[in-house]
Amino acid sequence: MDNNRETLIEIEGLYQIFGPTPNNVLPKVKAGASKEDILAETGHTVGLQDINLTVKRGEIFVIMGLSGSGKSTLIRHFNRLIDPTAGKIKVSGENIMELSPKDLITFRRHKMAMVFQHFGLMPHRCVLDNVGYGLLIKGEKRAEWKPKAVSWLDAVGLSGYEDQYPSQLSGGQQQRVGLARALCTDAEILLMDEAFSALDPLIRSDMQEQLIELQENLQKTIIFITHDLDEALRLGDRIAVLKDGKLVQIGTPVDIMLHPADDYVQAFAKDVNRARALSVQTIMTPNTEKLVANTAAEAKANFPKNKEYAFVFDNDGYQGVLTREKLESLEDEAPLKGALHHIESVRPTDLLQKVIPLSLNSRFDLPVINKSGELKGRLEASKLADVLSPK
Repeated sequence: MDNNRETLIEIEGLYQIFGPTPNNVLPKVKAGASKEDILAETGHTVGLQDINLTVKRGEIFVIMGLSGSGKSTLIRHFNRLIDPTAGKIKVSGENIMELSPKDLITFRRHKMAMVFQHFGLMPHRCVLDNVGYGLLIKGEKRAEWKPKAVSWLDAVGLSGYEDQYPSQLSGGQQQRVGLARALCTDAEILLMDEAFSALDPLIRSDMQEQLIELQENLQKTIIFITHDLDEALRLGDRIAVLKDGKLVQIGTPVDIMLHPADDYVQAFAKDVNRARALSVQTIMTPNTEKLVANTAAEAKANFPKNKEYAFVFDNDGYQGVLTREKLESLEDEAPLKGALHHIESVRPTDLLQKVIPLSLNSRFDLPVINKSGELKGRLEASKLADVLSPK
């Protein structure tokens, strides 16, 4: 993820205390009284305490924790389904705590869309009408939103299902409809609360991969809640770990695995099979130069400076690896085809376990190429070794 991206959401000093007089209890919480003491003394439950975080535009920000950690409470603050006891929630620099009831409705309809664990589909409406529902309640005519709904169904792999009803679909298909519905609203921010938890493992893995691939083009800002560290590691550009309503650590998947902040995060991290949890995109080196050429003369004119080899592309896409040494031995008019090393490419969504053999058998970095054939980065064997070696 690009670290220079602008901040879209800021949460500052957020507290949530459940009970009849939360404001009376707030000073005790701020003074450091434990959750247990607060409950015993006052009968109030501390849901969240002193949460400070920022979410960048276009990232998948995962909030992770066990049941009771406060993660579902926290996500409901982003669109003010729950108002905090104290704290600020800013979106695009605006404190949404100050929105009028009318402005809040507009904000929810236009800025954020939610994808639920149990799909939240309306059984009496066909798939197409479920997908277009968000636009229908905005006042758009069916003729206006129908093409958009059809195209989003196609994007999530459900083309041809428009006239089916939710009861005719599998759980995975129903969740795809829920995702298409959220995307169809054009909301800039997607809130996904345990969105894939109800799915069986294979379908869940498919949905994770699909979300990563969709996100390459969408560049939405996604807040994703999960209790599953494997899922957090696979999806998150950054991960926030919650425990008992407190933020324990925020970091990239690799930070969380290699530099856990405390024993709690360490306990999660040590049980994870890194090769099966981390994807190529979490450790690849982005923004790799590519060499577009058909002949040696073209390659010599454009070969990346200070590089010993380059990933060669032509009009048909990725062709292989060309070394500087080999290029220097070619006549200018010579075609490149016969001079290339045929090194297999990998996808950003590939799990590390899939690419380990390829990396071990290559003296070159592996090109990381997405579904559309674009070069997204390179996978270095040293980075693979770092993240997979036990620390």
